[in-house]
Amino acid sequence: METQKNDLKTILNKLKDTREQEILCQMQEIYSKIAEMQGDWYSKSKFTCPQGCGECCRNFEPDVLDCEADFMAAWLLENQGEVAENVSQGKFPFPENKGCPFWAEKAEYHCTVYGARPFICRLFGGCASKSKKEELVFKPCKFYPAEKLAEHKPPLAHRQYSEQEIKEIFGALPPANTDIMENVISLNPDNHSTKLIRDSLPDAIKHLKWICNLVS
Repeated sequence: METQKNDLKTILNKLKDTREQEILCQMQEIYSKIAEMQGDWYSKSKFTCPQGCGECCRNFEPDVLDCEADFMAAWLLENQGEVAENVSQGKFPFPENKGCPFWAEKAEYHCTVYGARPFICRLFGGCASKSKKEELVFKPCKFYPAEKLAEHKPPLAHRQYSEQEIKEIFGALPPANTDIMENVISLNPDNHSTKLIRDSLPDAIKHLKWICNLVS
């Protein structure tokens, strides 16, 4: 369940009529579409991650495209100004983490920037991929407890399920990650390279602050 909103009203107003504002608005639309598609999948399949799990993030730091870093930067400036200022100086909330520097061990839902989380975090466990035959395939998250999978009717396992099996077992199809990522990559037509959050986010925050000061 999303507990942090994607509202960027103030920062978008400051960036009015800039390329940065356009990218952020497109990102909002894509993220909202992901939530809509996944919401439909979860509702029909009744298959979601165990509440408060967060194991996939424990030792994993996402690498992000420029547009993802920009969205995270804007979200922090809008919602967590002090954190944004610290991160711009390379000071992350949980620097001791082996994985994501925004993952809180003791917090109920762990992610402290849930509304700004990048694509891999939004898609992991809640989307399908495509086979060489362009058919959807789905595999339960490797961190999903085996005993919980066994309780499912019919029982599930940590294996890949074909499109036909998905339909028969869940009565619905999850969104395809490749279809979603095509839209994302189009926002960075000249640069498809990615960087770890720790390497990309400080500069993204400083860049947005500079643009805001320039156009104000």
